[in-house]
Amino acid sequence: MAITFGYARVSTSTQNLDGQRDALLAAGVDARHLRVETASGRHDDRPVLAALMAELDEDDSVVVTKLDRLGRSVSHLVRVVDELERRGVALRSLSEQIDTSTSAGRFMVHMLAALAQMEADLIRERTLDGLAAARSRGRVGGRPTVMSPERLATARASVAGGQSVAAVARALGVSVSTVRRHLAGHA
Repeated sequence: MAITFGYARVSTSTQNLDGQRDALLAAGVDARHLRVETASGRHDDRPVLAALMAELDEDDSVVVTKLDRLGRSVSHLVRVVDELERRGVALRSLSEQIDTSTSAGRFMVHMLAALAQMEADLIRERTLDGLAAARSRGRVGGRPTVMSPERLATARASVAGGQSVAAVARALGVSVSTVRRHLAGHA
């Protein structure tokens, strides 16, 4: 007998699941088949989702309030949807009004995933363009170095005078790797 499961997720324990829970119950999910998880969408470790995936049988369905509750990234969402489809399990998203038991629903999931991937690619391209433009103007991003020219000169003179790199690092209040990296970069 086919079962309709509900999956709700929030990222932190301070967030409230009541809205998702109410929407899933109103959509016909039996409270016994509601799976709730508190885990960041960015982390691989989602034990409730993994247990749900193991529990599903052919002709079951999974209902979520929004697609982003299910997948931690576009590629992860596509993999989950593909696995559900391969196993004969339908996915319904209430917010996006998508139902993968229909061909139009499957098409919409793939279109949304493609659009989200394109958006991520465009953001990445714009970021790289902005960084290149900043570099061309002499601005370098990242954390400012702790090794001023004076500190580097002190480190160079101390090591040349026979002090160990570890002793120089302690005296300057920086890590050994910082001293080594700067000495090697300015040799």
